[in-house]
Amino acid sequence: MHTDTERCLRAVQSKDARFDGWFYTAVLTTRIYCRPSCPVVPPKPENMRFYPSAAAAQQAGFRACKRCRPDASPGSPEWNERADLVARAMRLIADGIVDREGVPGLAARLGYSTRQTERQLLAELGAGPLALARAQRAQTARLLVETTALPMADVAFAAGFASIRTFNETVREVFALSPTELRQRARPGPRAAVPGSLALRLPFRRPLNPDNLFGHLAATAVPGVEEWRDGAYRRTLSLPYGHGIVALSPRPEHIDCRLSLTDLRDLAGAIARCRRMLDLDADPEAVDGLLREDPLLTPLVDKAPGRRVPRTVDAEEFAVRAVLGQQVSTAAARTHAGRLVRAHGERVDDPGGGLSHLFPPATALAGLDPESLAMPRTRRATLTGVIAALGSGALQLGVGSDRDEARAQLTALPGIGPWTVECIAMRALGDPDAFTPTDLGLRRAAAGLGLPDTPAALTRHSARWSPWRAYAVQYLWATDDHLINHLPTN
Repeated sequence: MHTDTERCLRAVQSKDARFDGWFYTAVLTTRIYCRPSCPVVPPKPENMRFYPSAAAAQQAGFRACKRCRPDASPGSPEWNERADLVARAMRLIADGIVDREGVPGLAARLGYSTRQTERQLLAELGAGPLALARAQRAQTARLLVETTALPMADVAFAAGFASIRTFNETVREVFALSPTELRQRARPGPRAAVPGSLALRLPFRRPLNPDNLFGHLAATAVPGVEEWRDGAYRRTLSLPYGHGIVALSPRPEHIDCRLSLTDLRDLAGAIARCRRMLDLDADPEAVDGLLREDPLLTPLVDKAPGRRVPRTVDAEEFAVRAVLGQQVSTAAARTHAGRLVRAHGERVDDPGGGLSHLFPPATALAGLDPESLAMPRTRRATLTGVIAALGSGALQLGVGSDRDEARAQLTALPGIGPWTVECIAMRALGDPDAFTPTDLGLRRAAAGLGLPDTPAALTRHSARWSPWRAYAVQYLWATDDHLINHLPTN
């Protein structure tokens, strides 16, 4: 979008918050960059330059605005919608791959050479992977400086900086303030004194309807791994450097996020996973606008706009859970998953809460005895087949996975049908166009609205909803009075 100067100018002059994260406005006279909705008086058009990423603006010598805090805007919806190399790279960078494995590790996961990866990111975003990762480290550092009482040396290493000197230089360059000055300017209030404990606000584009989003997560919660408590969805997180517990509560202007981490180096990755799970970078105006063009969907969208697709923090975890949930009720799927967790999951402490385990990875399930599973023999074979494929690498699921390749890998596994493939594509791979025409609830909702209710006819009709068919599924499911469609009240 940053190349469409007229459209960017209109967004800045109208202070349109819908475009926050889509592009950044740099001002030549002040040498700062802002989000489109910055509250200051817009500069003259000839003094504005537009960049596709904060990293590109920083590379060009601009610092972040102290008023609108562009580093705290929602992410661009493109990186979750698209499935090309650049989008996959951005999802992996947000997950911290460059900090952990370097640019060669990023390129290897994408299946491209380092040179090709750098070239494509630079061409589209104006910054290479190192600069993009650096911008993310600066944002993480700011969060830790402003919300914790950690010593600056601990902040530097937790944010991923190799040295305190680099940390100080980067913070000064990006924010035009020293780390100490950033902390002094932060809002007054208690800061987390417990190591690894953080209170954050996760921004989103309005509107956001929390009913089906949190209702689905709470209704399908695996005992010991997830729970709804005191108005918050809580779950354990398996992270690269350790584990964590997160509590997420919907608020009118943001999502309240309470994080407890065993290693603060996991902060950026934990936030990225929570944002993906809640689909917070979506563009509801674009989604709902297209779905309203179908007269049969218009009443559903108008009644409760801003529905999101409830996703997951771990794609491999969801693949196992999808198989456990084949042809059984929501309650039965929770029971099966809970047994698996108690038998094979790593225990964690949750003072004052009901969480007790991490969901077991494929490596921990490798020795699973199929006879211990209270399910039909064919589904046992499917489950062990998925676990073996995940463990061997024959099945690649994750934020950087190629969606078409992952679909092909899933389809090749015995017992994995179209419904399971599309559920995994929708919730684990984040495909906004995933569609489940064979789903009984979807077909029942379609029939009630006068839509075609056979899979083939419904698929043909759904072409007009593309590329947002996963969101159409949420609106159709919401016509049923099921627990997944209601925000828990206790």
